[in-house]
Amino acid sequence: MFAGIEEVDWASMKHAYGPADDVPALLRGLASADPAERERALDGMYGAVHHQGDVYPCTLACIPFLFELVADPWVPDRGDLIELLTSIGGIDLGSDDEEEIGEDEAEGAANYAMAAAAVSAGAGVFLALLADEDPGVRLSAPLALAALHDDPARVLALLRARLAAERDEEVRLALVEAAGRLALRHRPLAGPVAGWLGRLAAEAGPPGLRLAALAQLARCAPYSLPGDVVPVVTGLLGQLRTSPPAGPGGAQARTAPEAVPAAPWGQVLSAEETAGRAVPWTADLLRTLHAGLDDRVAERAALLADQLRSPDPWARVDAVRMSDRLIGGWRGSYAELVRLVGEQLTASEPRLAEAASHLLEGLFGLAAPAADALAERVAADPGAWVRTWPDGRARLGSAVTALARLGDPRALPALTAALAQPLVPYEVGPGVARLGEAARPLVGALRRRLGEAVLDARAYDRVGPLLKALTALRAGEAAPEVLRVLRGAQEPGSELLRTAALRALAAFGPAARCAVPELRALLRRTGTVEAAEAAGALWAVEGDADAVLPALLAGLAAWDVDARHAAVGVAERLGGRAAAGAPRLRGLLRDGNLWLRVDAAIALWEVSGRAEESVPVLLAAWEQNHRVRVRVADCLARMRAAGAGPDAARVLLAELTSVRRHNAPEGACGSHDTYTDEKLLALCRRALPGNTGKETT
Repeated sequence: MFAGIEEVDWASMKHAYGPADDVPALLRGLASADPAERERALDGMYGAVHHQGDVYPCTLACIPFLFELVADPWVPDRGDLIELLTSIGGIDLGSDDEEEIGEDEAEGAANYAMAAAAVSAGAGVFLALLADEDPGVRLSAPLALAALHDDPARVLALLRARLAAERDEEVRLALVEAAGRLALRHRPLAGPVAGWLGRLAAEAGPPGLRLAALAQLARCAPYSLPGDVVPVVTGLLGQLRTSPPAGPGGAQARTAPEAVPAAPWGQVLSAEETAGRAVPWTADLLRTLHAGLDDRVAERAALLADQLRSPDPWARVDAVRMSDRLIGGWRGSYAELVRLVGEQLTASEPRLAEAASHLLEGLFGLAAPAADALAERVAADPGAWVRTWPDGRARLGSAVTALARLGDPRALPALTAALAQPLVPYEVGPGVARLGEAARPLVGALRRRLGEAVLDARAYDRVGPLLKALTALRAGEAAPEVLRVLRGAQEPGSELLRTAALRALAAFGPAARCAVPELRALLRRTGTVEAAEAAGALWAVEGDADAVLPALLAGLAAWDVDARHAAVGVAERLGGRAAAGAPRLRGLLRDGNLWLRVDAAIALWEVSGRAEESVPVLLAAWEQNHRVRVRVADCLARMRAAGAGPDAARVLLAELTSVRRHNAPEGACGSHDTYTDEKLLALCRRALPGNTGKETT
């Protein structure tokens, strides 16, 4: 074994962490009799030689030796090595990808192409492994053939023949998954594969196999799914709960291979996650099914609702996590699903309750059907109101945050307790803002904490949440404490803190008259963010446009983009009183910063009352960056009376008729993504002529 390994000039090659002269030891470690050494070697292969899917020259040099290991029946854990080879050779660069590759990526692309060619050339080795004595090998070989072999019709015939002889439940699932992969990679086979999968799903076979066939049908031929897919799937899940399979050779404890094999650390996490589950691979099948169902939101929600009623807590954990992906990616009616998620807050399995509260935290107004359940959870568990990190930072518990984001006053006791923490959690500020007037009893505590705060280089961490809360409440009685912050925030890097203080004073309006001398002094720092923000605050306090216009005009012409941006915001607030700034705002419509162009267009409309200059800029930005859409829609909603024009109406209607959330292409994984999309929908409804203008969230 390993003939010629010393003849390879490993030292001349590199992997992710430096010279590749350690690769021979890793390859030998893969064949070790010691399981711990094999695991370390596999870690090294994924971590360095095939780091995050990369292919280096040393990766290419490993391929012949990996095939040698896979073909030797005496080598343990060959299934892992098949998965490694599948990953190395499974990168498929299409023509579209190749057109986008730059010069710097050309070498990497060439490596991928050579790896695919080399592994595909040796893929015949996997044919005999479909019937190998080792069930781990039989588990990995089908996907390797589907991904790498150059005769897909032959592979499909072998998969079907092997399914008839195979008795290991999870290997049977792998055979079905491989057929689905073949249909995706080779579209002429989609019809034959769909026909076979449809028969498997309809026959009176094992429920796991039928569920796997439905999942792959959804993946490669969703048009072939039965019309009653929801009751069929829920019935199969019920059968699996009452009579879980117990395949030979301990197959129950294994997990089916992923389309791209996970790194070893991911495998460890998967093993921990699936411990104790009767049918650990069910979640993978359901995720595949949901991916195939795509925009069939009502059916997906119905499946998840059934899963949330399961007596198996781990099935409900999976359902909560899949609900998060569904709601975060697609628009729909989720009241019943959210109510069922709320019921999980009292589950005895802590990971289930935590997953449910985390999901509800990200839903804001959509979490309303679970409001009572959240309130009960918050009241019953004061110890979870605030979570403290090892470094002393604190954050609100997810159930408290979810309740506060609903604007529910039952969150007040928890917010009060959070204000007594040594470091006030950041979420207190936004939480108070959502509660609005219901949080006014907290003003005294907010003022006290603000008055005591040490104003050093880390003051923003202590003071930021307090200022945000007081700003939202327009608590003018706190003006002396805010003025103290403005005067004391002189440390380098205190710009954010001064800006937050100035915006709080602006929110207080005439009640902040004590700050007028300080604001007038800041106006003299022309061309800075502080001067622009001070102008906005002074305008709010005194209403004297003439006093602030010079600073505003200087800000609009400032070289610093942040200063220009701040001045644009002030011009928007002044509206027609800032008419003198209209020429400079027009100049900013061509600025290289997209956000500045958008805000300048909005401010110009507020200043001039003319939509025809601003709307084209806003609609162009709408198409260029989905993140500006809420800001643009807000302006279009305010323009409705003046008429934003037919082009704007078409854009708004297209948004409202889309079932995909506007920020879903990035994965919809941000903490505010669902809230932002729901806000966008509400603004689009308000902006369209003939709409009632009422927000729904």
